[in-house]
Amino acid sequence: MAMKEALLGRKKGMTQVFGDDGSMIPVTVVEAGPCTVVGVRTKATHGYDALQIGFEPARKNVTKAMAGHYKKAGVDKPMKVLREVRLQKTEAVAAFQGGVKRHGWSGGDATHGSMFHRAPGSIGASSDPSRVWPGHKLPGRMGGDRRTVLNLPVVRVIAEQNLILLRGAIPGHTGSVVLVRKSVKQTKAQQQKAKEAK
Repeated sequence: MAMKEALLGRKKGMTQVFGDDGSMIPVTVVEAGPCTVVGVRTKATHGYDALQIGFEPARKNVTKAMAGHYKKAGVDKPMKVLREVRLQKTEAVAAFQGGVKRHGWSGGDATHGSMFHRAPGSIGASSDPSRVWPGHKLPGRMGGDRRTVLNLPVVRVIAEQNLILLRGAIPGHTGSVVLVRKSVKQTKAQQQKAKEAK
């Protein structure tokens, strides 16, 4: 059931393979699974239908509450990554960065005794208007957004190594957690086929 709905994995990087016609296909390699169903959410008990999937054994001890959760589910080893996957509808992390990395500021002098390197510097406008204008670029939250790429074809599956090769690129750095699931939207070609079938 979980395998049909979604798989958790880690992005291993990008490479290329050759199709049957000899064309080169860029692919993203995802190490998917093995995944364990840790919990089942039902509409009667929780108000929605979903599967809780675990991926990768945890390297450190977990809290007593989570240990009890895994014990109740019959899972021997606690999981490092837990995600819930809705069974009917698809459902829709924060970092702090300075202005130089977030907005591409040049920064101050790096030599000659300068003490101003990566700080924002003056941001006010003197006595008029005696405040900082709204929307001013400052250090703050950056990254950690979830991104979804729709309708990536599965080019190849290497079952013995738990690898899935997906056509094209997936956002995120190498080693980031990837949730591979059934497509939630149809392409124009798929929509056309569905119309012709009717």
